[in-house]
Amino acid sequence: MEFTPTGVCSRLIKVDVDGETIRKVEFVGGCAGNTQGIASLVVGMNVHDAISRMEGITCGFKPTSCPDQLAKALKQAIGQA
Repeated sequence: MEFTPTGVCSRLIKVDVDGETIRKVEFVGGCAGNTQGIASLVVGMNVHDAISRMEGITCGFKPTSCPDQLAKALKQAIGQA
């Protein structure tokens, strides 16, 4: 599934979820080290756990962040958005 984030530097988030398990995450654009780190950390994680940990995180003065946008993408992937 592909998700277009808003309010962040990343231009696209690609998410692969199998049931309730995150199989793969890829960010297009954004801070490469941070987005690669986030993507690596959530692989194998339960989607609901990942959402609860990342939802609401902000970036500087922005009201959202790449982790927050990933939480939105995951919600969409499991039909909760």
